[in-house]
Amino acid sequence: MFSPAEYNRYNRQLILPEIGAAGQQKLKEARVLVIGAGGLGCPVLQYLVAAGVGTVGIADFDVVSESNLHRQVLFNSEDVGQLKAEVAARKLAQQNPFVQFQVHGQGITEQNALDLVQAYDLVVDGSDNFPTRYLVNDACAILQKPLVFGSIFKFEGQVTVFHYQNGPSYRCLFPEPPLPNQVPNCAETGVLGVLPGMIGTIQTNEAIKIICGMGKVLSGRLFMLNALTLETSAINFRRTAQAEITELQSDYEAFCSPPTAASEEVNELSADELKDLFDEAADLQLLDVREPNEYEQYNLQGLLIPLGILEQNLDKVEPHKTVVVHCQNGNRSRAAVQILQRHFPNTTFYNLTGGIERYPY
Repeated sequence: MFSPAEYNRYNRQLILPEIGAAGQQKLKEARVLVIGAGGLGCPVLQYLVAAGVGTVGIADFDVVSESNLHRQVLFNSEDVGQLKAEVAARKLAQQNPFVQFQVHGQGITEQNALDLVQAYDLVVDGSDNFPTRYLVNDACAILQKPLVFGSIFKFEGQVTVFHYQNGPSYRCLFPEPPLPNQVPNCAETGVLGVLPGMIGTIQTNEAIKIICGMGKVLSGRLFMLNALTLETSAINFRRTAQAEITELQSDYEAFCSPPTAASEEVNELSADELKDLFDEAADLQLLDVREPNEYEQYNLQGLLIPLGILEQNLDKVEPHKTVVVHCQNGNRSRAAVQILQRHFPNTTFYNLTGGIERYPY
């Protein structure tokens, strides 16, 4: 079943009675799909490959950026601008030559989800957005594939397993997506670099347990970790009618964007257009809706009113001026513009497209 080189490589696992040759053979025959090669995906991929999972699929359409490097430790500066899935497969092949890789550079979409998931025994979700999470969950529900889920937020992380032996699903835990901007991503709030490593390795542990048929799988239990205090906790949840999925939705982006939010149009202003306004000495009010710690690191010398307290500080807004609202990447400021437009219906407000990250001047 194993070559001498494989025996040497996996020796410390093989001698574990809970794994042994039979468990290692299961790992060798396993096909695991990893959604996302980012913060969570990097440690998941590295440890799945090190453990000897025979076929690993990598689904990610994104490219490596410099801001990824503090937590996505599979990549380095030379990889910036390259497709994550391709870089990951190339490097992981050097880590373990006995593993086969399938690169899905288009990521997972409504069009390919069922075919993609069908080709694997197990899915590990390392995505960072709600449309993808619901899509992956629904595809796994339809095809009855175990799904190892992980998420991170600032200093906290969560891990659980869905669809394991008719267990609960993502929709049992989160029946409805949160409102837009209710749960900011790490580009807006930041994340401790080591946290995805901690959570990703726990996800991999669950995947190995499922494949080898050992231990107690985190099905129906949500494990939570606080990296600041190193406190852990878990809550139990049950399978509900929400788990019964028979077909994919046509548009998961729309599903995760309530109609009220989607219907409110927002006037956008590009970084170049803002620079032109500065050059023209236009009568501007810059409104920064980030948090104080973000403002201290870098700002455009605008008025700071965090989004959460904007409606309590409307008296500070100067609607007679050209008001340009911005945040880190444009999401919170878009919500802020919608709020301002409701309170000042006769005033035009502008959202800085892409946020302060897109303003290089």
